[in-house]
Amino acid sequence: MKILILGATGPTGRHVLANALKAGDTVSVLARHPEALADVEDRVTVFQGDATLADDVARAAEGQDVVIVTLGRGRSLKPEGLFTGAATAVVEAMQRTDVKRLVWLSAYGVGETIRTASLLQRLAYRTLVRRIYADKAASERILRASGLEWTIVYPTVLTNNPARGTYRVAESMKMRGMPRISRADVGAFIHKAAHDSAWIRRDAVITD
Repeated sequence: MKILILGATGPTGRHVLANALKAGDTVSVLARHPEALADVEDRVTVFQGDATLADDVARAAEGQDVVIVTLGRGRSLKPEGLFTGAATAVVEAMQRTDVKRLVWLSAYGVGETIRTASLLQRLAYRTLVRRIYADKAASERILRASGLEWTIVYPTVLTNNPARGTYRVAESMKMRGMPRISRADVGAFIHKAAHDSAWIRRDAVITD
């Protein structure tokens, strides 16, 4: 499969990239700082560009089978329009290049998923990450209206622990407390979902 990853230099995107390379996929990456991928530059095609610019995304998306987006704001709580900007650019680029399949990393608590959140989760989502989550929710409305074959992945709190391979995933899941999931497991699932038509136009809540 020919895969384009946006966000491959991030901590979760790196796991998606590793899984794709291990599986023998043909991998391309769009990155603002290609030098961050020096360790795999002989195994991937790297396009320098901005995920919020449709022309940059379209240049990298041409000929791909699937686009995977794992963008994040790191430790910043200010969205600065990243997710809505990227969603607009990605949808335009994919429609322009006739690429249909999209897997998009979100976060549990965004949009309708907050309905099944625990009290502790709701408190955090409506205070600490409120602005980030509002931008994520707006971006997902763009994706859902696009006509693309999207999958939106909603992990609970992300950790840097090793993969367990025993995670739970469902379209909706009632939560207790503040459950977590390793980035390694999320990366593995995102790669798997990209290959699995069963997840087309479905939400995927994932947690340990």
